[in-house]
Amino acid sequence: MDMQTKKSSVTTRHASAAARTTGGPDAIVMLREDHQHVSGLFAKYQKIMDEGDAATKEGLVRQICNELKIHTTLEEEIFYPAARSALDDKGDDLLDEATVEHASAKDLIAQLESASADEELYDAKVTVLGEYIKHHVKEEQEELFPRCRKAKMDLKSIGAAMRSRKQELA
Repeated sequence: MDMQTKKSSVTTRHASAAARTTGGPDAIVMLREDHQHVSGLFAKYQKIMDEGDAATKEGLVRQICNELKIHTTLEEEIFYPAARSALDDKGDDLLDEATVEHASAKDLIAQLESASADEELYDAKVTVLGEYIKHHVKEEQEELFPRCRKAKMDLKSIGAAMRSRKQELA
């Protein structure tokens, strides 16, 4: 190996180490921030549910749905596969339940995206979606995330991948 190749190899290793250390936000912190943000949007909807005009309600629901679609994509494409690998069989039940919960949420999202706020069950669908998400978040934060931390997942590199994918989806 000539001196230039050796120097390049050392530089690449240091850059990779630096990226692992500082390359991205902690994946669990990112997911928790998304959870808080969407929870705030649902709370805002509950405040305007009875008095808000249709356009305001629909705009807020569009925002909720978009945030949830991006979040579920990040979890399904990046976080869950990494968690499944790190947790081996110990996380399968939780991850399988999360996948089913995502499917139920996606069904309600699709219904809301094709509905208008003046339809009879619109508010009920938003409320049920919020309840699904609240349950899902509780399981992730109380059960899945602690297991992932204990498994010593590389949450910085997963977070970097999630941040990059999120920018593509936004």
